[in-house]
Amino acid sequence: MLCTRLTNARILTMDPRHPVAHDLGIWRGRVVGVDEAVTSLPAREVVDLDGATVLPGFIDSHVHLAWAGLKAGTPSVAPCERVEDILAVIDAAARRPAPSGAWVDVAGYDQRALGRHLTAAELDRVSHGRKILLMHDSGHACVVNTAVLDLLPDGTPHEDGFLAESAMTTARRLRLPYSQEELADAIELAARGCLDEGITACAEAGIGGGLLGHSPVELGAYQLLRDSGRLPLRIQVMASGDTLRPRATHADDGFPRALDLGLRTGFGDDWLSLGALKIYTDGGMMARTAALTSPYEGTTDNVGRFQDDPGLLADLIVDGHLAGWQLAVHAIGDRAADLALDALERAQKLRPRPDARHRIEHAGLIRPDQLPRFAELGVSAVVQPSFLRYFGDDYATVMGEGRAGWLYRGRGFLDHGISLVGSSDRPVTDGSPLRAIQFMVERASVSGRLVGPDEAVTVDEALRAYTVAGAHACRWEGSAGALAPGLRADLVVLGDDPHRVDPSRIGDIEIVGTFVDGRDARLAG
Repeated sequence: MLCTRLTNARILTMDPRHPVAHDLGIWRGRVVGVDEAVTSLPAREVVDLDGATVLPGFIDSHVHLAWAGLKAGTPSVAPCERVEDILAVIDAAARRPAPSGAWVDVAGYDQRALGRHLTAAELDRVSHGRKILLMHDSGHACVVNTAVLDLLPDGTPHEDGFLAESAMTTARRLRLPYSQEELADAIELAARGCLDEGITACAEAGIGGGLLGHSPVELGAYQLLRDSGRLPLRIQVMASGDTLRPRATHADDGFPRALDLGLRTGFGDDWLSLGALKIYTDGGMMARTAALTSPYEGTTDNVGRFQDDPGLLADLIVDGHLAGWQLAVHAIGDRAADLALDALERAQKLRPRPDARHRIEHAGLIRPDQLPRFAELGVSAVVQPSFLRYFGDDYATVMGEGRAGWLYRGRGFLDHGISLVGSSDRPVTDGSPLRAIQFMVERASVSGRLVGPDEAVTVDEALRAYTVAGAHACRWEGSAGALAPGLRADLVVLGDDPHRVDPSRIGDIEIVGTFVDGRDARLAG
């Protein structure tokens, strides 16, 4: 007997053997079959979906759940556009009662509307004796007041309180990490937001490290949720590259660095597992720190920056490969992509691993000559279409007409046989897969500006980026990404078929239900 049979639906299975179905049978959280294989079988529950569209659950292959949940409970200066308004929010936050020595965290900072960065002196005016950290929305920079600057090691680079990349990491490490219970609550909150958008699985892009990690023992927060039954969807965590340490090992082991216990990609179960090793090479385009081969438009010498010495970053990529990890290399600018591709090529020559499934996260600006190298190395591109949906006007302007068409490509990757994987990077921007899919098809920012229109893809190709390709990038293709016998019964029920509506309406399609393990997880929450 089936546990559940879904009927009267347009089921887009993403399985080429049976692409469209009417009925779907579920037993113990797995798909038994579709249509004639299950229609006549008895079921404990029959759900009439009244013509709704069903797809495999969306997979968001690059998120920051802890950051998203923490940010939701943090005072924010967004969308303030005047210095005075920002300072007023910080002033109110600094006046709140707090334990002695507590920091004041403020989110939502973005200098682009102001035309400049705030300064430590300006924050001092409203700090009321507290240590202030104003986090940039990109996650790659912050502004701090003098009380924080005074605690930084000598030589920490800053510009009147503005700290970028590794300097920001130094400031964040001055404080005690969040508790595991605080992190667990934040992760659960953000994960339930994912369910509301049809996401059934995601990859947390970097825990335990300095840049965006929140604790050296951050994995414990996910385990708390798993053990207490509060993990609402499936999560794969990436360990930050700076958590690897030199190890004395046998020569035959072949790796110079590893995590404690030798953990690496693949450890875990269907609900919580260890994915790729996340390695940061450059910064972000919002903060103008993505590493480019030519300067940002309007500047004479700003080509962004690397997170560390390029040679050290390349060695970390090689060592991660030798240690058996799948690698997720953050590279937004084309100069950073050169570094990543060169290092991955060297790594594969030292120890060939044809199915390593290395990924380049963001791949924000990729030159035409770099596309064949992605394909040759078998590297997937994990992009964030909503960056251009919301920031496309700005990004196209700072790249200039000659480079705007290279931003967050779609068609260029697919035409070269490169796996195109969709993701959000939440909370940097909107996490809705449907709105991202709409952009992938239209290539239009919210203002209507077309950004790289030649990079548009079809609706089916965009859906695959959030299902089949996402599962492959996370090594879940044997259990997720399609609705076929034996795979997880993780699915999303939509109020309409993205293929059948005008592309401008895709982002507004209603999420009717999000099923994880064959049950509507939103109702369970």
